[in-house]
Amino acid sequence: MHDSVKKLNNIINSITSKLEEEKISKIPKIIAVSKTFDLEKIIPLIEFGHLDYGENKVQEAIDKWNEIKIKRSDIKLHLIGKLQSNKVKYALKIFDYIHSLDSEKIAKKIHDEQLKQNKKVKLFIQVNIGNEDQKSGVNKNELHNLYNYCRKLNLDVIGLMCIPPFNEDPEKYFKETNLLKNELNLLELSMGMSSDYIKAIRNSSTYLRIGSNIFGKRS
Repeated sequence: MHDSVKKLNNIINSITSKLEEEKISKIPKIIAVSKTFDLEKIIPLIEFGHLDYGENKVQEAIDKWNEIKIKRSDIKLHLIGKLQSNKVKYALKIFDYIHSLDSEKIAKKIHDEQLKQNKKVKLFIQVNIGNEDQKSGVNKNELHNLYNYCRKLNLDVIGLMCIPPFNEDPEKYFKETNLLKNELNLLELSMGMSSDYIKAIRNSSTYLRIGSNIFGKRS
């Protein structure tokens, strides 16, 4: 068994244990964050049956996944990095989920491009939950306005995404994001990475973005 498959199995076992302990019925999806890793490390996971993968950059995703996606329509790609307006049309061609919607400008671009391509993607609004200047995401105070704008455009917003401030306990930020999700009557939460996914599960995360715990450290 390939090392990445072993690591994924260990994560699945730890998640299962936490779900039982917390009496949580909904099993979160694991997005294997494959950014910067080549196919040599990814193919064993695909052969194992894992279907959800995360990439940070649109062009890297196209170069890496285009041929695979043609053959394997069951594989779902998640854009977890910032989406620039000039990359929207390319992103829609390769990604099934976008976790980083954070402005009306990007929402309108996605709407227009979906009409051109006759394709709908599932969307998470990224919330700048720690109000950090250096981070992407919509300000908490502007979240409702952005969500209502997306509804007017008939975009398929399924949940919220957050990245808590580095070197702080993420739990309070996960809790706050979950409350915001409930205010909007959304179903999904994209939160939790290799270092904090157990705490994210405890706060109702439904999509976990795990990279280094599966593939190892990036060079």
